[in-house]
Amino acid sequence: MESKIEIVSTVKVQNSPDLYKIVDALNRTLKRDDLMFGLALDQDDKEKAVFTIYRT
Repeated sequence: MESKIEIVSTVKVQNSPDLYKIVDALNRTLKRDDLMFGLALDQDDKEKAVFTIYRT
């Protein structure tokens, strides 16, 4: 079985200690709609976070 993950959107935002809470809430509530959310620090600017929406 092949699992295909598609990037729907990516945006850089100001990093905040509570951003992970938003990503967690989105993942918990929208997983049944085949959506997944990711958050990572920007490699070039640690003041920014990269928020990504995936379709699974």
